[in-house]
Amino acid sequence: MSKNTQPKSFELAVSELEAIVAQMESGQLPLEQSLSAYKRGAELLQYCQSTLAEVEQQIRILNEANVLQPYTNADD
Repeated sequence: MSKNTQPKSFELAVSELEAIVAQMESGQLPLEQSLSAYKRGAELLQYCQSTLAEVEQQIRILNEANVLQPYTNADD
């Protein structure tokens, strides 16, 4: 997956985020690469949080109606 693109799935985003954290924790990245990695990590974290919020909303809808209905985000 190329950098600065939307992940194809939540699982791929988490995997990429874990790899970034491991790289940064190793302390082997030059400062400029660390900054780029941090920015990408922040993008991935935002994507994951947004995805989880949408799934939680779908679960709330399912619990209320006993039927899973698609959730449309008002921000889209």
